[in-house]
Amino acid sequence: MGKGFDEYASAYDAWFLDNRNVLYSEANLVASTLHDAGRILSVGCGSGLFETILRKEYGIAIDDGIEPSTGMAEIARKRGMRVTVATAEEADFGRGDYDTLLFNGTPSYIGDLASVVRKAYEALPEGGRIVLIDVPKESSYGMMYNLAKALGTWDHPLLKGVYPPNPYPIEFVEVADWRTTAEKIELLERAGFRDLRFAQTLTSHPLYSDMAEEQPSEGYGKGDYVAVTAFKR
Repeated sequence: MGKGFDEYASAYDAWFLDNRNVLYSEANLVASTLHDAGRILSVGCGSGLFETILRKEYGIAIDDGIEPSTGMAEIARKRGMRVTVATAEEADFGRGDYDTLLFNGTPSYIGDLASVVRKAYEALPEGGRIVLIDVPKESSYGMMYNLAKALGTWDHPLLKGVYPPNPYPIEFVEVADWRTTAEKIELLERAGFRDLRFAQTLTSHPLYSDMAEEQPSEGYGKGDYVAVTAFKR
C-alpha cells in the first residue's frame, strides 16, 4: 500500500486541491474534533496537507506524524512535520506521549485496525482521545468507491453519471477497505474507549459535494465523511 502512495503522492495533493470545497469541508470536520486536544500524533499523515491547513487556518499544531509512504512522508517533512516512516501496525505511539491520536482518512488503509485501536488505547493517557475519520462503508461515497473498486475503473456504464467530474484516483480506491460506522464503534468499545462522539460532513450526493464548503454537524447518519471521537476514561 505504501508503494502505491509513493507512486501517486503528487496525485493525492492534486486531487484535493482540485476539489477545494471537499478539502475544506473535511478540514472543518477534522478541526472540530481537536478542541483542547493537547499534543497530537497524526497516524497516516500523508503529505501533511491537512496538518498544514490546520496549522495555518485553524491554529491547530500537529508536529508529529506517522506515514508508511516514503514519498508522502518526504512531502510532509518539507511542510515542517516530523514524520516516522512506518505502518500503523508497526508504529510506536509512545506511552502517554500524546493526548490525541488522529487517524484522518486512514482507517480504511489500515489492515489490522482492531490491533491498532487497542495499541492506541494502551498508549494514551487517562482522558486521552482517539479520532477515527473516514468515509463510512454504508455512505454514498463508500458504496460508490466499492463499486469502482469491484469494477477496477471509473470508466464503466454502471458508474456513468454517478461519480464526480474529478473522482478520487482509482489507484487509492483499489487498495482501501472501508468499514461501517458500526464496525468502528465496536472496535473502539471493545478496546475500552468510552464517551463516543460523532460528527459528519459531505452531506450532499458525491456528484454535488464539491459545489459548496460545509461546516460539520453532529451524528453520522447523513455524511459521507464521518469522525468518531472516543476517550480513555
